[in-house]
Amino acid sequence: MKTAELFENMTIFSLEIFPPKPDADESVIYDTLDELTDIHPDFISVTYGAGGGKNGCKTIQIASDIKNRYGVESVAHLPCIDLTKEQARGILDSMQEHGIENILALRGDCADGSSGSGDFHHASELISFIADNYDFNIIAACYPEIHPESRNAVEDMKWLKHKVDCGADHLISQLFLDNGYFYDFYEKARIAGINVPVEAGIMPVTNKRQIERMVKLCGVELPRKFVRILEKYEDNETALREAGIAYAIDQIIDLVADDVDGIHLYTMNNPYVAHRIYEAVQSLISAKRSLQAVR
Repeated sequence: MKTAELFENMTIFSLEIFPPKPDADESVIYDTLDELTDIHPDFISVTYGAGGGKNGCKTIQIASDIKNRYGVESVAHLPCIDLTKEQARGILDSMQEHGIENILALRGDCADGSSGSGDFHHASELISFIADNYDFNIIAACYPEIHPESRNAVEDMKWLKHKVDCGADHLISQLFLDNGYFYDFYEKARIAGINVPVEAGIMPVTNKRQIERMVKLCGVELPRKFVRILEKYEDNETALREAGIAYAIDQIIDLVADDVDGIHLYTMNNPYVAHRIYEAVQSLISAKRSLQAVR
């Protein structure tokens, strides 16, 4: 099933995982999936390779297994910065052969030692290529706090509209820690004529190193409330994990109450954290779906 079809009168709850590194035991990811599928997410997305590398074969196989072995719809990520059109076609053909229907089309970051000299320089170019040659459901990324390389919010929204016009059917946001940014972004997107579903990407921050990396990569602003949590519990691993879970739950409750299209949980391959969060918000999401069903 194409994920865009899931949003018809229903709040979506989905998960993201990443494949094991090339030299890691592959069984670990399936142990993780055994636990995560108990949540019964609407779909699970799989990042491309490990650490942005070209280990895409695992992504394709895992995405195929999620759909065909676990009975959960899957999304395969595909970054394009280092790909030629011929390479992209080979990957897309393989995804098609494995029964994958949904692709998260990304520009991605240059792999180590690469100059990013492929045929695609922007995600929009990959989206157009897929839309012109295949029948995949195409998902794109969006940035509530604007893309780190955009000069301003207006320019960022212009390029996001371009991605949708090129064929993106559904958007998933980068993580954010202040829901106000997401609400402001969502309103501006609708004003700009972006009418596809937009899922809010939530990452439970469970350790200090994780958030430092996210701030560096994505430019995420840390709200004062979150900074106080970090300062108080940064030296207590268990306490910080619990505080991070509670913070994510609070974000999701507020978002669902505000009729967000969906929640996309970045699990970091941690079933314990994902289960804790889902158990806390499951009743709220179910109640919201019940109301939507009678409209």
